[in-house]
Amino acid sequence: MTSAPPKRLPPAEDQAARFAQQREADRTAIAEDYVELIADLLAEEGEARAVDIARRMGVAQPTVAATVSRLQRDGLVETKPYRGLFLTEAGLAVAAAARARHELMVRFLLAVGLDAETAEADAEGLEHHASDKALAAFARFLETRGSEGG
Repeated sequence: MTSAPPKRLPPAEDQAARFAQQREADRTAIAEDYVELIADLLAEEGEARAVDIARRMGVAQPTVAATVSRLQRDGLVETKPYRGLFLTEAGLAVAAAARARHELMVRFLLAVGLDAETAEADAEGLEHHASDKALAAFARFLETRGSEGG
């Protein structure tokens, strides 16, 4: 008698929830990348212009305009005539949280042996897709590792 092959697919509802979570993370990642870049441009250059965002993101200016419009609707970005883009309080909070997640991810990837360039590049995507549980585990790992002398 042959036995049934092991089940490889999770229940449909669980799988659908995971895919929905992934799509939401993708949408959120774009907003976080934009507000983080705007914050960096404001800090480094004193202004954040759409042309600079397009150049640094590697996208066309109409793409930036559409994304900035969505960020304005979401209450994260303000525009001022002839003065570029600015972050609202909510935008500043999103940028700070994104920066903290990015830095945590880089530190974790360095701690597990990645070189700095790869860690920085990989953190750019992973930071948006790691769950809060995973990020907390990474932070605990780093704390434990730090208390053991590295």
